[in-house]
Amino acid sequence: MSEKEIKVVKREDNRWQAFQATLEKISQNNLFQKSRFPELDSWHSLKSFEDFNKVCPLTTKQELERDRLAHPPHGTNLTFSPSSYLRFSQTSGTSGEPVRWMDTPEDWQWMLGNWGRILEEAGVEPGAKCFFAFSFGPFLGFWTAYEAAVQRGCICIPGGGQSTESRIQTILEQKVEYLFCTPTYAMRLINTATERDISLKENFLKKIIVAGECGGSLPVIREAVDRAWAGQSLIYDHYGMTEVGPVAYEIPGGDGGLRVLLDSYHAEVIDPQTSEPIGDGQLGELILTPLGRTGSPVFRYRTGDLVRARRGKDTEGVPTFDLVGGILGRADDMVIVRGVNLYPSGVDAVVRKFTKIGEYQVVIEQVREMTEVSIRAECAPEAAISLEGALEDAFSLRIPVKSVPSQSLPSFEMKANRWMRKDRNGKT
Repeated sequence: MSEKEIKVVKREDNRWQAFQATLEKISQNNLFQKSRFPELDSWHSLKSFEDFNKVCPLTTKQELERDRLAHPPHGTNLTFSPSSYLRFSQTSGTSGEPVRWMDTPEDWQWMLGNWGRILEEAGVEPGAKCFFAFSFGPFLGFWTAYEAAVQRGCICIPGGGQSTESRIQTILEQKVEYLFCTPTYAMRLINTATERDISLKENFLKKIIVAGECGGSLPVIREAVDRAWAGQSLIYDHYGMTEVGPVAYEIPGGDGGLRVLLDSYHAEVIDPQTSEPIGDGQLGELILTPLGRTGSPVFRYRTGDLVRARRGKDTEGVPTFDLVGGILGRADDMVIVRGVNLYPSGVDAVVRKFTKIGEYQVVIEQVREMTEVSIRAECAPEAAISLEGALEDAFSLRIPVKSVPSQSLPSFEMKANRWMRKDRNGKT
């Protein structure tokens, strides 16, 4: 066995040993995990991730929520005494009730370590000026990014409380090099600059690191952002979740797609309907198990995110787990209209080709037992007509588009929630 092969084997052994240490701690006191995963008591008999997959059930967001409601305020998925938990986070709630999460200082630092790896891969050097365009509410993602950048020795500029126009001025005046925001907000910055007649061309940006939703790997969004800021490959995609932490960074090369941090996560892809594992290249649901987040752990967590995996090795021969094209959509967001599967990311990719369209809203309603979809878009009537044609070309489906005035639709700082469902009585 070559020195490189020995190094790879040792790395894989370290992954499993790290997870065994996590299992040992969780097996002692975590009532939630012990009740749903009886084999946890004999964790030492498991010899590999393959063994783990065979005996450990999948975890859903609904299970966690039921446990929290039955045992308020934080549920029973706690490995340590309540006084050990010092950090509170909450999801945006764009796909249901918000998930609330507690972390120990050790788990928080574990997540900062993951973000440190992401910052390194993105080329964020110590001393760099970083701007964080979010409200500094309980959203975990950019809080961990902010604190990891502080630890890295960066100059960190918070944008909480500022208007979008003020944030643009700060980015330009402070010569910001790295901007952190969602893909939606990256587009909103551009639209606001256009409305206020602010030129973005004279900037010092090296990267716009995006997270929180689909879009960071979509070519149409990447091209629009690069064009507006006069930059080259500015968008740098990242993926994470409150429930699992920072998960992936952009595949080296600058063309989008995500690479899972395999030193910190066990990743799988399953068929969302059958829960059976599927092979590379097939569309499936991403399943994640953090290897080092012990205080409120999740095992084989159903993220709801649709991906196409590609397993391989990097230039050092170390195994890789890539998500080709990034996050492609959510399993629970798909809408079937006259036999056609529509995903928000697919519709967004078509809309974003039109630079003269601001915000938009998709309305889903039941009409005479049929699911119908229409779109309201901030644009001129002629642009709405053009968008209708582009949607029909893309999906072989007529989707009516109505022109509405600028700034008449909701705008978003964090995750966008553009799909609105109406019941049979017309209520949302």
